[in-house]
Amino acid sequence: MRTPVRHPVHDVRHGRLQRSLSLLTAAGSAVTAAEIYLEHDRAAFGNRVMWWPVALGPVGVAAGVAAYADERAARTLLPLASLALTANGVQGAYLHVRGIAQRPGGWRMARYNVEFGPPLFAPLLMSMVGGMGLLASALRRER
Repeated sequence: MRTPVRHPVHDVRHGRLQRSLSLLTAAGSAVTAAEIYLEHDRAAFGNRVMWWPVALGPVGVAAGVAAYADERAARTLLPLASLALTANGVQGAYLHVRGIAQRPGGWRMARYNVEFGPPLFAPLLMSMVGGMGLLASALRRER
């Protein structure tokens, strides 16, 4: 008979993390979308594209929760939503790099513009959450 401590360790060692990582994807998506909303609201949503990561947040939450509950959703819905999150994060990184370049002084004043311009690495958090979802969809399910 296994002890309660050994069972989760056994699952991790054998790549059985699909449900746990699906819930982490849902939680990460919710927190990331909330943070993005606050930051983009501070910038007055000056570009329509700023709404995309805010809208994708609930999609990631729904896909993560559905993947936790249903293995079929983990194999179909979660990878699609996670791919959208990842792609949006990469797009956001490009737009933030471009936004820094468009500030007075551009990259010649990188130290100042990176600090006070669009956050350079923040969009990659969205990609990381999407990557967690893609990984979850590839892993085996816990027993």
